[in-house]
Amino acid sequence: MGDEWTRPYTPGTGRWLVIGWEAIALGLLGWSTVEQFGLAGPGIRVLATAIAALWVIGGWRIREMGVYVGPGGVRIRGLLRSRTMRWEDVAHVRLHRHTRKIGGFQLEGGMTVLIERRDGTMVNTELWAQGIDFHSRPHLFREVYHELRNRHLAAVAPA
Repeated sequence: MGDEWTRPYTPGTGRWLVIGWEAIALGLLGWSTVEQFGLAGPGIRVLATAIAALWVIGGWRIREMGVYVGPGGVRIRGLLRSRTMRWEDVAHVRLHRHTRKIGGFQLEGGMTVLIERRDGTMVNTELWAQGIDFHSRPHLFREVYHELRNRHLAAVAPA
């Protein structure tokens, strides 16, 4: 598989809110660490550098999270890891209605896209209809799902 990976959708603006929220949270962590341990001078600089590096790396990963497609397969980039599957290893791309049972109640979680591998395992994607990328753009969620299905079907169709 080559490096021709494209994300078939543009990220939602909510990602920038998450990245900003993380900056605030890490700033508060840094402030409380300085106060708690009485850091001064070089200690503050080391802490600030470590927190800034963590924020940059985390922000970049949040920005890059998602599902990417290429001629040879599909790549799912998560916050901590990425996984790549060849189209030939994918049995189905399907929608899944996510629900949680809490006590006697069923809580609706919305639609997600799952990839079923030929070995029977299911792979969760970063595609969630109520997620930060699609919450205000439900039509885009359906388009991305159809794009994934069509690319898979085209890749595994007999020539």
